[in-house]
Amino acid sequence: MARGNAPQTKVHFKGKEEDFIVFVDSAKAVQDWKGDKSIPLAQVVSGWKVLVTHKHGTQGVLDTASNAVLENEFGTHKDEDVVQQILEKGDVQETEVQITPRPVRW
Repeated sequence: MARGNAPQTKVHFKGKEEDFIVFVDSAKAVQDWKGDKSIPLAQVVSGWKVLVTHKHGTQGVLDTASNAVLENEFGTHKDEDVVQQILEKGDVQETEVQITPRPVRW
């Protein structure tokens, strides 16, 4: 198995009480969606999880945001509405993630 770096793109939104993260396919996908909202969000977002960092910016432990946290920040806990707001208001960040293969145990 090859080792290497894999690109990881996320959108960070600093809310009133919490920092939110949504993983996306690419910065270009977000840019294209912002220019043409007829592009389905499913072609932009990598998974429909909205994550929180417990006020640690883009770093730290990522946990799934509770419905109560989403309601307090966005006025809804519907995934599509929340993700849309994060993509519109957040900052796109691209990083390289080190991929190290795990040994296979038989």
